Amino acid sequence: MGDKPLRVLACGDVEGRLNALFNRVNAIQKKSGQFDLLLCVGDFFGSSPEAEAEWAAYKSGAKKAPIHTCILGAASLETVKYFPSSDGCELAENITCLGRRGIFTGASGLQIAYVSGREAHQEPAPSHCFTPKDITALVAPLLSSSKFRGVDILLTSQWPRGVCQYGNSPETDMKFCGVSSIADLADKLKPRYHFAGLEGVHYERLPYRNHVVLQENAQHVSRFIALATVNNPAKKKYLYAFNIIPMKNMDSTELVKQPQDVTENPYRKPMKDGKKERQPASMTDAQEEPASQFFFDLGQKNQQRQHGRKRQSDGDRPNQHKQPRRPPQPTGPCWFCLASPEVEKHLVISIGTHCYMALAKGGLTPDHVLLLPIGHYQSVVDLASEVVEEMEKFKSAFKKFCKSKGKRCVLFERNYRSQHLQLQAVPVPMEKCSTEDIKEAFMTQAEEQQMELMEIPAHTDLKQIAPPGTPYFYVELDTGDKLFYRIKKNFPLQFGREVLASEAVMNIPMRSDWRECKISKEEEEDQAKQVRSDYEPFDFALDD
Repeated sequence: MGDKPLRVLACGDVEGRLNALFNRVNAIQKKSGQFDLLLCVGDFFGSSPEAEAEWAAYKSGAKKAPIHTCILGAASLETVKYFPSSDGCELAENITCLGRRGIFTGASGLQIAYVSGREAHQEPAPSHCFTPKDITALVAPLLSSSKFRGVDILLTSQWPRGVCQYGNSPETDMKFCGVSSIADLADKLKPRYHFAGLEGVHYERLPYRNHVVLQENAQHVSRFIALATVNNPAKKKYLYAFNIIPMKNMDSTELVKQPQDVTENPYRKPMKDGKKERQPASMTDAQEEPASQFFFDLGQKNQQRQHGRKRQSDGDRPNQHKQPRRPPQPTGPCWFCLASPEVEKHLVISIGTHCYMALAKGGLTPDHVLLLPIGHYQSVVDLASEVVEEMEKFKSAFKKFCKSKGKRCVLFERNYRSQHLQLQAVPVPMEKCSTEDIKEAFMTQAEEQQMELMEIPAHTDLKQIAPPGTPYFYVELDTGDKLFYRIKKNFPLQFGREVLASEAVMNIPMRSDWRECKISKEEEEDQAKQVRSDYEPFDFALDD
């Protein structure tokens, strides 16, 4: 299609911090070019005197928003005073209030549906609320058209109830979160992107499908993204950038492509009676696991199988036999899926959109980390393209971090007896040895074990050599050179560590087995804190 994608930014509650928001947008545009539109959900205005003073400068024209900004109506009683009416109108140059509910169609054909404020049941509702009547008035005309396939974007302030069913869990208590009228709206409008605010957390749900497999024609997927508050002290993500070609300009086969990590629709099937929603572990309060179940231990196959049996029979997916092959799901608790309660969140160093970085448990060195996809993927060759792209960003940021410390970064992955991809990233002090020495050490030790490590060109995509499902081991050196071995059987699980710990490289042979390097949770927290602060200048995820 010759249509150029639109570049859109979405933002969580601004709460009157307009200067902070627009400075951030300016910085992003300097770095990566102009965006077409900024969409704000949640409370745009704040009730503090500082917030009023900031707004006065934009209202009077002394300051101007650097981008066309669309905001929702009031979501709290204190901010109603900023809106001249509940209908859409321009509030200041470049800042438009969309109104209580409706459809905004841009010149490009991009369709944005919106509902402002919070749910109320009485009529007439306070002006910072919407009622079932508003929802009906929005939905009815759209659904009456036989051509209706869905909207491009849905903006609501409140979350949809039950959004995390079949998906990853957010870091908030879902018992009190979201309303069913918004869930129903999202189900009917099938937005490709649905943004919400008000909860103060960033949560990006795995994409979900809008059709019943094998019973309905394939339709596009929906992505729900909740954003945090501008300039929140916990540095949770409040801005989300994406490209979108309006649905009406898209080729339908392109539009209905299903990403690998797509899940069931969370709104279609009722919650099972009496089945509790799993609460996510918070970042600070990691679950204490018994010593045998280590986050970074992959030798726990039997344990995982037992857990797997329990998990499979809990009735989550009654129609499983009707579905085509789903992306690989964990067979039991996965210590690496970021949404899983098993994750020891205190080890997390940085979280991007698709990947995250965590301190390796029992690491070779105090700054040995793992690069992992947030969703459940078994290996590098299984990754979706946007995950690969972000994984590359993490790799290059970590390499810069290593360089600043006078170290070279060695990456390796073992796709064998593991269920979630972990790319090990180990900083090796430059004075210890050259890249050639490291390469030599891998080659020699592989030969000793009767394994033939192949050298593959720096820009070769592993997918060309190892189709998904192939067990393999691969190393990437700081020069970009890659070494690859297709695993036949009985591969030594600690091989990567053993080579780097050997005399030829770092000469710390006693650290070749992670189990010998375990430290207390307090020490882990200190180490993670140290790496987090050292890595911060290189952390691109903080910019997003």
